[in-house]
Amino acid sequence: MKLIALDVGTKRIGVAKADSAVRIAVPYPAVEVDNGEEFKKIASLARAWDINSFVLGLPRNGQGEETEQSRYVRKFAKALKQAVPDAKICFQDESLTSVEAEKRLKNRKKGYKKGDIDSEAATIILQDFLEEHTGKPTTKATAARHQSVKADKPHKLLVALLIVIILLAGAAAGAYYYYTQNLQPVFTEVDCNDQENSTVDACKPVVFKIEPGASVNDVAVDLSNAGLIRNSIVFQIYFRLNYSGYTIKTGEYSLTKAMSMKQITDLIVDGKGGDVFTFTFNPGETVRDFKAKLAKVGYDGATIDEALQKTYEGSYSWIFEGKPEEAGLEGYLYGETYEFYQNDTVETIIERMLTEMADVIEENGLKEKFEAQGLNLYQGITLASIVQKEANNVTDQAKVAQVFYNRLAQGMSLGSDVTTQYAVDLVDPDRQIYTNNADALQIDSPYNTRLYAGLPYGPISNPGRQALNATATPDGEAANYLFFLTGDDGMMYYSTTDAEHQQNIIDHCAELCNVAL
Repeated sequence: MKLIALDVGTKRIGVAKADSAVRIAVPYPAVEVDNGEEFKKIASLARAWDINSFVLGLPRNGQGEETEQSRYVRKFAKALKQAVPDAKICFQDESLTSVEAEKRLKNRKKGYKKGDIDSEAATIILQDFLEEHTGKPTTKATAARHQSVKADKPHKLLVALLIVIILLAGAAAGAYYYYTQNLQPVFTEVDCNDQENSTVDACKPVVFKIEPGASVNDVAVDLSNAGLIRNSIVFQIYFRLNYSGYTIKTGEYSLTKAMSMKQITDLIVDGKGGDVFTFTFNPGETVRDFKAKLAKVGYDGATIDEALQKTYEGSYSWIFEGKPEEAGLEGYLYGETYEFYQNDTVETIIERMLTEMADVIEENGLKEKFEAQGLNLYQGITLASIVQKEANNVTDQAKVAQVFYNRLAQGMSLGSDVTTQYAVDLVDPDRQIYTNNADALQIDSPYNTRLYAGLPYGPISNPGRQALNATATPDGEAANYLFFLTGDDGMMYYSTTDAEHQQNIIDHCAELCNVAL
């Protein structure tokens, strides 16, 4: 199996690769962290090397606990999974690898760069991973330590070797017996499918909860403490031998002490029996979409409405700067795929999405960038929500954002039909009143940017990372454009004058420009 190891940092990502059959980790130039571009570069390397298995170094402190950097790595892993959808990701516990990497480089060469340290650290992570999973030394230095015995007295050595072989064979047999015995259920000889045994202790369901971020070691210890497996060390060995490409799913599981280690492991890697559900909310979707999706999952409509009307004041609440008190949460529910427990409240779901939004704003310095464009945070999110609906790729989003800035600077109305569409959706979602575009474009609403100059009252969708960044850093090359449209071919066409814009409509937008709002 081929593997790529990543030493994830906030500025650079060390890269190494190896084939488990050869067990030699080879460093490659580090990848610079560049506003999401790093994921494209890593995906490109994975395609070029035909590799979809990744090993990420997971830092821990001196007490073996995860740190803030650990959480950063786990968040990086989620983003990597989006960039490489078929990626299989494993974590390798590590600490002080950068220190060890620098020592190695000092001994080997002069004039190394910081990126060299990161890639050497990735090599160490991958070597450690290979050694743990193959049980064999991965470097020449390690292998050499196993060849230092000199054959001074061949006959005595042969006798000693035979004794060692016999002892090792006995030990191996004993270890194998111990290992296989501990794979068995805590209680054997009990058939829980037999209705008569349903009240027997071995068959009574035990609710076992796996928290987000729990490692294999954590789960093994918790299973042992709950009396559900015989030995936590054996569980870790069994998992790494048989499930190395899998991840443990969070959730609550109903287990019994009559289940084998294989039965338990199959459940927790498949997520079967857990009470976790996946909730996907896409960039560009609205609060209305959010309510419909939650209702489809099983949440009560009145409960959803009540939660949306509440005031949220967690550590993320700074993102509401500039938002009118009476305004809702449109624009703040960050689009992402989430995992929630079935009994999580709507408030819990909303708080998680607000936290994600705060993380994206903070990580990308959006507040400061919006201010550089003359907008406060609420205004920046509002404009980004329009950009999100007007263009579907980052290049056009940056150009569209610049067009809107140009129009604002000249005191022109934004003239965005997507804002008018949102205004109509609020009062007439089924188009019983506004049955044609001419009527819709005249709707008297603070969201109608054809009638009212400046930004609309608030966001018209929930923008994603790309639209937020494009709005915060618009394309300066579009500084002369005042108009744009999406053609029937899906391409965006830009123009400086209204005459040019009208010609673009004739040339490129015979059908799309007449679609009902």
